[in-house]
Amino acid sequence: MDGPRIAVESLTKRYGAVTAVEDASFVAEPGRVTGFLGPNGAGKTTTLRALLGLVTPTAGAATIGGAAYAALEHPGTVVGAHLEAGFHPGRTAREHLRTVAPLVGADDARCDEALAMVGMDGAAGRRVGGFSMGMRQRLGLATALLGEPAALVLDEPANGLDPAGITWMRAFLRAFAARGGTVLLSSHLLGEVEQTVDDVVIIAGGRVRHTSSLADLHRLARPSATLRSPDAARLALLAADLPGATLADPATLVVPDLDAAALGARAFAAGVEVHGLAGSGETLEQVFLRMTEAAA
Repeated sequence: MDGPRIAVESLTKRYGAVTAVEDASFVAEPGRVTGFLGPNGAGKTTTLRALLGLVTPTAGAATIGGAAYAALEHPGTVVGAHLEAGFHPGRTAREHLRTVAPLVGADDARCDEALAMVGMDGAAGRRVGGFSMGMRQRLGLATALLGEPAALVLDEPANGLDPAGITWMRAFLRAFAARGGTVLLSSHLLGEVEQTVDDVVIIAGGRVRHTSSLADLHRLARPSATLRSPDAARLALLAADLPGATLADPATLVVPDLDAAALGARAFAAGVEVHGLAGSGETLEQVFLRMTEAAA
């Protein structure tokens, strides 16, 4: 599989006086899963809709393999997308796919193959109106796969999935990228996709706030340390000398932006008797929330 490079370049989208996305730029590379992350209303879906030609950017561009979606000769064979559930409740899963298949040049055999790929071959004859949210997500993915694309663009694909479904979705998308495909998925929860993505793009308030690999995002996590001491008086003096330090109780000092070794050294220099010392740090979800809340 030779996945296309997805590029969003200085993209702005306004609806009258409302700016939904402003000057957004990022890339999603082939062979990797890129998480497009932000709170609800941050501009994620608008950006994806612009990428897929569903809305026209006010400024900037979004391309797939160097071309706008509308310029792709057979777009369904290049990129498969699932943004919103658009299923007729009276149709079966198989009937839904057979309705969409002619649009991407797929035959009935490919419909059955796509259902099997997402673990829904046993539900092919069931009506969509009786499906759970998780089953609808799988059917949406099957729809995206009909044209055998080398790129997937998915809006909140883990929404409604149970833990087993999330594990399955993670394995599927990781395998798709491992074969050379490009995956761009959105989510409002980093913790939900943390084990799925290679790269992260964080958007808040319509602006891209951060782009990096997941490994580089880990390095932005702030450390903290906790120290316990029976010497309340000296502990209070130490707290007053450390920016941001707080006393959880007279015997417990909590210090942000300082690791355990550094806090231990400061305590030793101050003559504080130490009965307990532990280090911790922000989770990636806390880093994500810090970045997005700062933009609120």
